[in-house]
Amino acid sequence: MIELPVIPSEQQRKKRPDWLRVKLPIGPEYAKVRKLVDEHKLHTICESGNCPNMGECWGAGTATFMILGNVCTRSCTFCAVATGRPNEYDTDEPRRVAEAIVLMKVKHAVITSVNRDELKDRGAEIWYQTVRLIKEASPTTTIETLIPDTKGNWESLERMISAGQEVVSHNMETVERLYRRVRPQARYERSLEQIRRTKAYGQRTKSGIMLGLGETHDEVFKAMDDLAANGLDVLTLGQYLQPTKMHHEVIEWIHPDTFAMYREEGLRRGLKYVESGPLVRSSYHAEKHVNV
Repeated sequence: MIELPVIPSEQQRKKRPDWLRVKLPIGPEYAKVRKLVDEHKLHTICESGNCPNMGECWGAGTATFMILGNVCTRSCTFCAVATGRPNEYDTDEPRRVAEAIVLMKVKHAVITSVNRDELKDRGAEIWYQTVRLIKEASPTTTIETLIPDTKGNWESLERMISAGQEVVSHNMETVERLYRRVRPQARYERSLEQIRRTKAYGQRTKSGIMLGLGETHDEVFKAMDDLAANGLDVLTLGQYLQPTKMHHEVIEWIHPDTFAMYREEGLRRGLKYVESGPLVRSSYHAEKHVNV
């Protein structure tokens, strides 16, 4: 029987362990990507989400692009992206993203977006056009789309995932018990259904879960079982990092050995590929997830 994690003291929670140290983003390749992102007025989740791997990924000349603006209609308690009423979306954005990917010589692109619940199609047409134009401009570039919850709008989901991308990702983010607090406008079963429908459409499926929010081992195992039962291929597991004091606190720093254990458990439970480590994020090593 697996023991439940012990919740550390407040002082222990505040101290970030050594295994979460990251390098500052520097170097000529990082500067090149920075310039292209600015020139083309593009949003990246690397910046908006305060990703700890931005230096490593941008230093390699890659980035995860965020379409449909940088203001989200959701108010998830873990996320650093601004919440509010978004402006009208930019219909020229797909062209600019495709052009930037060509200039950056990207071999594998990850595209994500904020939630646009106020739009009837949840932004599906912009999603479709972005992938289509990237494929036209750079046919050899493989694409992963990290799509939001469509709130059960399955027609929009089909439009989002039908443009020719190689991987479709939708993050569960946390275990079922914590949904109301962490993802108050989302539903655990609905996200599972979105993954199930994506798999039924014939796509390679991927999802991610943050650890350290107060979940137990058994709850993580159940999430793995649920995901495997609904057709998930790739799972990423990483340490939750609190963006500001206004966001959900870190309940526990998960040790690298525990991440290694979760990786083995995920594979044993039927998942094809598990990326698991303290600094792992949804798009980390995403190029490896195309052919699993």
